[in-house]
Amino acid sequence: MQNPEQSADPTDFPAYPAYKPSGVQWLGDIPSHWEVWRLKYLARNISQPTSERVDGELRLGLEHVESWTGKYEIAENVRFESKMKRFQPDDVLFGKLRPYLAKVTRPDRAGLCMGDFLVFRSKSKIMVAGFLEYLLRCKYVIDLIDSSAVGAKMPRADWNFIGNVWLPLPPLPEQRAIAAYLDRKGDIARRYAHVARHIIDTLRELRQVEIHDAVTRGLNEDIPLKPSGVEWLGDVPEHWDVRWLKFWVDTNKRTLSEKTDPNFQFRYIEIGGVSEGALLNEPAAIRFGSAPSRARRIVRQGDTIVSTVRTYLKAVWFADDEADDLVCSTGFAVLTPKVDAFPKFVSYVVQSDAFIHQVMANSVGVAYPAISVSKLRVLYVPVPPIAEQRAIAEYLDAKTAAIDAAIAHYERMAALVAEYWTVLVADAVTGRIDLRQESAE
Repeated sequence: MQNPEQSADPTDFPAYPAYKPSGVQWLGDIPSHWEVWRLKYLARNISQPTSERVDGELRLGLEHVESWTGKYEIAENVRFESKMKRFQPDDVLFGKLRPYLAKVTRPDRAGLCMGDFLVFRSKSKIMVAGFLEYLLRCKYVIDLIDSSAVGAKMPRADWNFIGNVWLPLPPLPEQRAIAAYLDRKGDIARRYAHVARHIIDTLRELRQVEIHDAVTRGLNEDIPLKPSGVEWLGDVPEHWDVRWLKFWVDTNKRTLSEKTDPNFQFRYIEIGGVSEGALLNEPAAIRFGSAPSRARRIVRQGDTIVSTVRTYLKAVWFADDEADDLVCSTGFAVLTPKVDAFPKFVSYVVQSDAFIHQVMANSVGVAYPAISVSKLRVLYVPVPPIAEQRAIAEYLDAKTAAIDAAIAHYERMAALVAEYWTVLVADAVTGRIDLRQESAE
């Protein structure tokens, strides 16, 4: 996959011949022929509340708009519990809830959106709708608006602040040229991101296939099989055992006492910190006295933690390194191998899609599905002889390491393109680079 841009750095583009102070702190200098205006003079804040629904019209909630790209999903049978607003083609929708997510889009047809969007209609004599969209998605503008948001868990920005934000205003022909150039390059960046995501998804599927085949069939294709009696397992090698999880591992063997010294310090793993087989970030150091009440499960080397809440997250992690200061949330079950369980093999069994699907199938709840530890413990697992468990684990270590390295490579490439695109948009709409010649492509 080749880089979608000939230039790897937006600074490769020339600057404008002359600049002047904008008088706006976040903006700095602007091209000498540009102006600065408050948003409320460039676009109208359209508020057309309605309860009327028309079949086939576009309906957008915040969840349907992709962060930073403006791409939106056309969802069927969308139902809003909050107030709805009408918008017209070329209106710019700005998500005021958690504005740091940069949910900004410009639909090409009319429809309804939820009330957490502000609907802006540019004043066509001075502002091009396409340029306004890119301007409101500029990282500098997003950061400025986000700094004004009020609320801890669900911060919201207010029109009174947003409407008074000073924005750069190039001449109309230049606005059109910049927007057209970014449209073309944005299409390339989106195609690159789509290809990268497809490759990553394919590699993750391959990883799961490797794990499932190895933990259910072993490494010798010529070994005779027998029915396991378990639907998700199917046939297994005839010399393997199949048993309940609780007869193979201990569950939540070690727990911090409520009488633990308040100054005892440990590294805490929370539910959001674990993905499929990996930690998303380094566990934070915390004292028991200031730790949340759910920070109770002690984790030791060789343990595997499995999320028992929001089980669709598939949060599983193996504690490979020696550590005596790890504690995880009670939203995890900590699996400690018994004598006939090879620790890494245990981790591969419980992170396989087939096992996780059993966890999800036995979970209760819609928004926050959870499985009880008692149900988890009676899920069936395949148990080869301990020497074979070790051999399978070593085989999967090598296989998954190569796949994980490829996934990391494509994730880095996708992240670099996303970063490049963010910088290009910001530099283009604020006049840091001159795209007038480029726009003539």
